[in-house]
Amino acid sequence: MKLRRREFLQLAAGAAALSAVSPSARAQAYPTRPVRLIIGYPPGGSADITARLTGQWLSERLGQPVVIESRPGAATNLATEAVVRAPPDGYTLLLVAPANAINATLYDKLNFDSLRDIVPVAGIIRFPNVVVVNPSLPIKTIPELIAYAKANPGKLNMASSGNGSTIHMSGELFKMITGINMVHVPYRGGAPALTDLISGQVHVMFDNIPTSAEHVRAGRLRGLAVTSAARSDVLPELPTVADFVPGYEASAWYGLGAPKGTPAEIVEKVNKEINAILADATPKARFAELGASLLPGSPADFGKLLADETEKWGKVVKFAGVKPD
Repeated sequence: MKLRRREFLQLAAGAAALSAVSPSARAQAYPTRPVRLIIGYPPGGSADITARLTGQWLSERLGQPVVIESRPGAATNLATEAVVRAPPDGYTLLLVAPANAINATLYDKLNFDSLRDIVPVAGIIRFPNVVVVNPSLPIKTIPELIAYAKANPGKLNMASSGNGSTIHMSGELFKMITGINMVHVPYRGGAPALTDLISGQVHVMFDNIPTSAEHVRAGRLRGLAVTSAARSDVLPELPTVADFVPGYEASAWYGLGAPKGTPAEIVEKVNKEINAILADATPKARFAELGASLLPGSPADFGKLLADETEKWGKVVKFAGVKPD
């Protein structure tokens, strides 16, 4: 009995010591095992590239592997729900994307609320789309696109990577502000949409700049403008849509989120490391090659972006009457 009593007292003392560890000490110890970074997209796209680059650099700074886990499906909802249901201990992170903002209105019923159930951790990058047309069209500028669409209502086909995608919503925002009519043609992914655009099966696309830039340079597509507020260094000769359509801005972006209840000290630590990565010359150069600008800042800064984008795209979803595939 004495031995058991002694063991009990030792265990109790150990538990008390553990509970007495300060939050800052726990954050300093984190992580002690690999961290999962879950993305809602298949390998090979911009989300996957962003996650793998970020994971590599974050792993070097944290001293633990950051394992990229791809869970495509339901327009990123499967991945988001997996993170929402994960233990809030900092060992499961989400690559947050515009789909999280769009889906809040696009889907009538979700098992989660991204703004409520995902804690913003850090912004990473944002990059514009580019308005591209098949070269056979007599359109070389945004004003010419608007004029042609108004003169030929319903005759222009606008390709996208699927209902509710950033490519689709960029086009719907353009239609909403300009009042033109283009017929949306959704594809299951950006690659087949781009193939048909190049062949002339469809006419217009608000494509991600990393995938269309080479086709524009090679003359297979004609670039009209980029969708960001400022010109892109990847296609510096192109103006912005906002130069002709005041108030227009659309861009893709990525950041990190964690399950609600993740300790603030761990959120701050990951945020600090991401900001250090974004300040480093090598990541800066690599992201610049993708046509991306950086999103350094606090968790609150990224949280504001999420809230603003959710409100913005919610209005567009309702205007266009978009429904999920």
